[in-house]
Amino acid sequence: MKKYVAEFLGTFWLVLGGCGSAVFAAFIAVPGGENTNEFGLGYLGVSLAFGLTVFTGAYAFGHISGGHFNPAVSFGLWAGKRFPGSQLLPYMIAQVLGAIVAAVVIFLIASGNINGVDLSGSNPLATNGFGEHSPQGYNIMAALITEVVMTFMFLMVILGVTDDRAPAGFGPAAIGLALTLIHLISIPVTNTSVNPARSTGVALFCGNPALIGQLWLFWVAPIGGAILAGLFYKGFFEEPKATLAEPVERPPVTM
Repeated sequence: MKKYVAEFLGTFWLVLGGCGSAVFAAFIAVPGGENTNEFGLGYLGVSLAFGLTVFTGAYAFGHISGGHFNPAVSFGLWAGKRFPGSQLLPYMIAQVLGAIVAAVVIFLIASGNINGVDLSGSNPLATNGFGEHSPQGYNIMAALITEVVMTFMFLMVILGVTDDRAPAGFGPAAIGLALTLIHLISIPVTNTSVNPARSTGVALFCGNPALIGQLWLFWVAPIGGAILAGLFYKGFFEEPKATLAEPVERPPVTM
């Protein structure tokens, strides 16, 4: 249970920190809109927030559960033979529950605003979407390519920095920075998912059935990209571990 609780808390922290910063502090300007970014975090700040949640969460919980916080990461590690298939479902349940609880907390805090919760935008509660629900109007094909490629590269970084041959101790930093970069690239396209749990948690409370109807892409594309990365890294980069040490020649024993 310790592993599942760690995954729950880590995913809760990721969604609360990342989506919470987008909901409460981003103030991102919309083309033709009246909002300004004068006092907000903007895309850069939200990207850093997501990266910092993984950076801190991996150091806090990585030694307990591996620090996945994301069903796509679990599937990618499974495809790369780093994670047992028997643990996929319980990890996924813990991750989705953590994301849902974080979404509830964000919604409750937002409800405390005297001006009320604004669920009228294209991406309320930092939801993910494409077409009319893309922050900058990207279509379904652009969203699909973006989520597959970004998750593929995210898993390549994760698999690389956790390889036995990689320098020890730098994994969480590299993974957090990779997630920051991914958000800098793809927030305008899909509001950046690369994480089905993160997408599901906030979508359930956004009040817009159309966004729930688009959730399938933010499960299929990240998991597909992650599995491709796991297979590629395992087949192309990973070196087989020696099963037996090379025999050592010893001089004959004389009495």
